[in-house]
Amino acid sequence: MLKVSVIGGGSTYTPELLSGFLNRQDEFPLDELWLMDIDPTRLKVIGSFVQRIAAKHNARFKIIMSTDQQESIRNASYVITQTRVGKMEARRQDEYLGQRHGLVGQETTGVGGMANALRTIPVVLEVAADIEKFAPNALLLNFANPSGLVTEAIFRTTPSVHAVGVCNAPISVKMELLETLNQDLSINILPEEAQIKCLGLNHLSWFYGLEARGIDYWPQIMSALIREAEVQDEPLFDVDTLKSLRMLPNYYLHYYYATDQVLKQQALWPPSRAEEVIQIESDLIKQYQDPKQEHLPEDMMKRGGAFYSTVAAQLINAHFNDLHQTQVLNVRHHGAVMGWNPDWVLELPCEVSSSGIKPLPAAPLPPVCEGLIAQVKAYEILTVEAAVKGDRDAAYQALLAHPLGPPANQISQVLEDMLTTNRAYLPQFFN
Repeated sequence: MLKVSVIGGGSTYTPELLSGFLNRQDEFPLDELWLMDIDPTRLKVIGSFVQRIAAKHNARFKIIMSTDQQESIRNASYVITQTRVGKMEARRQDEYLGQRHGLVGQETTGVGGMANALRTIPVVLEVAADIEKFAPNALLLNFANPSGLVTEAIFRTTPSVHAVGVCNAPISVKMELLETLNQDLSINILPEEAQIKCLGLNHLSWFYGLEARGIDYWPQIMSALIREAEVQDEPLFDVDTLKSLRMLPNYYLHYYYATDQVLKQQALWPPSRAEEVIQIESDLIKQYQDPKQEHLPEDMMKRGGAFYSTVAAQLINAHFNDLHQTQVLNVRHHGAVMGWNPDWVLELPCEVSSSGIKPLPAAPLPPVCEGLIAQVKAYEILTVEAAVKGDRDAAYQALLAHPLGPPANQISQVLEDMLTTNRAYLPQFFN
């Protein structure tokens, strides 16, 4: 029996995930899709909508809703974690934690990202422990944010579990660059023909190549990106930076390269991004509850996470069918990048086959990137230690290490605010 379990099945992303499996029924003979969530009311709304879509499209697999995590994981071939501990209100608190202290407030980086990680890591590690017991051969796909950091925690604490961190950012950038390239050169390269090159950490990576039909089109892409930035009033990355790097930074590097702009935008809140998403999700839930609704609503595009279903389904399909596809994923690189700590979880191109996820060799990034990666990786490792052990000293040092963290003389105040605000989800710090 081929079973996929989704932990956090009450997410508004779940209907899109279903579409990825529906589109691959002939290749991926799924028997059961389990949706597990701790919120039975929300699970019923999402699950019922998913079942209607499945029936409409003649799904050949069962959809099972459950609030029992262990039973959901038992004998699964694939387990997907898309949990948000504390729901969207906790994300809102993460954002305003940053704003209160004059720091970046964001769900995956800075003080907000750390708060999210401290809540999420113990929950995902419980999932990993259940996989060890009830589905030891399963592949765990972690989408839970901050994805790379949480995946780092899995590799460091539960190394027997086959795991991979997944993010939609690389494929979204790839699709955008292909659109730019096809418009600029009128050559119509298809997504499956192209491989994008990138390296770094999740939400802290740089793109430096795009190959198709035996040609690296990166020089043309960079020229197009620079021309586009030159005519924009407020480009995401300034022209001089693009010219100097000759690489495209992941858009989350905007928080590092233009911190002052981010803080000015935060000063205009409300609404923060979480508050916008809360309203979007409220509208989506209403549409999901309509018994006549049998298609994905257009409002899903407002939610973010473009190509989420594509990433998940492509990865699982390539693994199951031994396709040896190249995909950008988060795994421990085991020396694929010469000179970098082989124990680090990196975001880089990997070969996906039935034997597992194999990171492909890549040249190290230049010092301007490598220094920032090393600093943020130190923060990640310290945050894992803090989350697992409830270690306040490790948490303090994590904030001290992070480039977007508070000044040293404000760390204690920020840390106490972070822990107190999230006390309900952080018992390890208060026992």
